[in-house]
Amino acid sequence: MKESTITISESISSFYNQFIQQLPGIGMGILIIVLGLLLGTFIGNAVKKRISTKTKDPLMSTFLGKAIKYIFIIIAIMLALEASGLGAIAAGILTAAGASAVVLGFAFKDIGQNFIAGIIMAFGRPFDVDDTVEIGENFGKVKALEFRYTKLKTFDGKDVYIPNSDVLTKPVTNYTEDGFFRWDFIVGIAYEDNIEGAKATIMEALRKEPNVIEDNEHQNFVIEETLATSTVNLKIYFWVDTTDFRRSALITKGNVVRKVKEALEEAGYYLPADIQEIKLYGKATEFPIKINETKNEVE
Repeated sequence: MKESTITISESISSFYNQFIQQLPGIGMGILIIVLGLLLGTFIGNAVKKRISTKTKDPLMSTFLGKAIKYIFIIIAIMLALEASGLGAIAAGILTAAGASAVVLGFAFKDIGQNFIAGIIMAFGRPFDVDDTVEIGENFGKVKALEFRYTKLKTFDGKDVYIPNSDVLTKPVTNYTEDGFFRWDFIVGIAYEDNIEGAKATIMEALRKEPNVIEDNEHQNFVIEETLATSTVNLKIYFWVDTTDFRRSALITKGNVVRKVKEALEEAGYYLPADIQEIKLYGKATEFPIKINETKNEVE
């Protein structure tokens, strides 16, 4: 019992002595980690701010800033372990980290895909913040770019978070990249109306709308679309500015539709409604309706 007690006491004493001997190294290790954290944070934020100012790209600046910060922290931890006399532990940590990365890669495959997609998008993507885009079935303005998802704000007020892996694999339509978008709509005039005169009236209405764009590359025009049951349908094509899609595109289209209608009516053109055909089948000889002329009602 006494021999066992002496052995335990010696062990505790030996551990204490070794701990005291390693205290300077442990203190140095802690200092290295603190300095690495502070230096990594400072340099990372400085790089992020500088890149963000030059490129106006929040995703790239955030990625590079965080990458530099974490690289400094990892290097500081490895140096701290070496300074503390725990170099073998540092090698073990690296080995365990590699094995863990493989396991976590399978366990969190989707998260990993989105993160990698975010890194790819940091260096090249078909849109920027505040662009109006259509990604798959989602249409709206890009409000945020993160490593795992892209946030869209739809024009009916919904916040849509799209995984970055979907952004890379699905078709993306950017309505803001070149700043222009072409709208079209159909208006019907009566068969007895002058088609060329109606087209000239419509073109004049387009020129009076200040938000409609017209130059050598963006030309507006009107064509004969179809001969409908009761109307000759004219299709109107015109260009708008899409820097602010909701204001410049959607509202402008509404203004153009209203002004074209008013211009045609002021010029004396008739905009007939669709004709409803009533057919008699079998041996029927009369329509199953009667018009009361005195009350002006249909019975």
